[in-house]
Amino acid sequence: MNLPKGRRFPHPPTEDARRATHQVRVGSVAVGAGAPISVQSMCTTKTDDVSATLSQIALLAREGCEIVRVAVPNARSLDGFAAVCEASPLPVVADIHFDYRLAVEAARRGAAALRINPGNIGSLDRVDAVIDAAGEAHIPIRIGVNAGSLDPAVDGRDDLTLSEKLVYSAASFVRHVEGRGFHDVVLSAKAHSVPVTLATYRALSRELPHVPLHVGVTEAGGLRQGTVKNCVAVGVLLEEGIGDTMRLSLTADPVEEVRVAWDLLGALGLRRLHPELVSCPTCGRCQVDLIGIADEVQRRLQEVDAPLSVAVMGCVVNGPGEARDADLGIACGLGQGVLFENGRRVRNVPEERIVDELMNEVAKRVAGTS
Repeated sequence: MNLPKGRRFPHPPTEDARRATHQVRVGSVAVGAGAPISVQSMCTTKTDDVSATLSQIALLAREGCEIVRVAVPNARSLDGFAAVCEASPLPVVADIHFDYRLAVEAARRGAAALRINPGNIGSLDRVDAVIDAAGEAHIPIRIGVNAGSLDPAVDGRDDLTLSEKLVYSAASFVRHVEGRGFHDVVLSAKAHSVPVTLATYRALSRELPHVPLHVGVTEAGGLRQGTVKNCVAVGVLLEEGIGDTMRLSLTADPVEEVRVAWDLLGALGLRRLHPELVSCPTCGRCQVDLIGIADEVQRRLQEVDAPLSVAVMGCVVNGPGEARDADLGIACGLGQGVLFENGRRVRNVPEERIVDELMNEVAKRVAGTS
């Protein structure tokens, strides 16, 4: 086979863009300047229902969420917001729209960061009041520009594409904030379109290389469609070195956002929290219920916090090789499987015991490294 001349393989992921951004801290979590890409989500509970909100935050934290955002829609929610901030195991970001006074008060009541939208927060004197409150509280501001709620003066311009409108709005707002001597800024500019998302964040990374970027696709849809759109857009950006923190928005339980985020980071080789399952798609050669076995292994691996590679392979074509390459693996044959550990054949396992025996080995491996 003749390979083409020049570069034979794609560029590996680059950290250059991430290293170039300055660093801010959202509570104890560092964002930017090459810090690990942090995983965020947002509560779907009513913020004034403190018990429900804290329960959801606890579930998110258990899945690996590192920063959580909650809505502060009105003054009635501020007492609940303060109570959530005080008891939350994760840094809490106040999500503010329309009323700048809510942002000012949230900063005073324990917010780890403020998220405001320049398209609806109001005049610059109101923005300045938010900046002052964040400065006094020593917390960062995430400037969150959205395609669906752009400043009317920018949205009405026919000479700009949607991506250009997002970049123009975001960059203008950042420069205003920095012009007042405030630099603890994280920036997002979201749309539901994957091509618009890619064009926007690439431009922002060029225009504002020092500002940490919060990446994601907004209004991406339900679990299946939203996962695809987010993983395409955010995966490409992260591979290019763009993005310091992320939320993969889904119309689903927010726990799913966190799971998908970690799956994406693991697939890119950037961070891994849970084990990776390597399994074949099955074919007519398969002589066990591989889909059922793989589904059950995947379900049980969700409870394991260790960056292992676990293979479940269905036949002799690639099975033994893939199983040997994993930390732990099963290569299946007629009514049984061969258990491998780091390339070493351990023993034969009957089909009905494959999942249990494999998970026993996973448990032993995790216990030995804890």
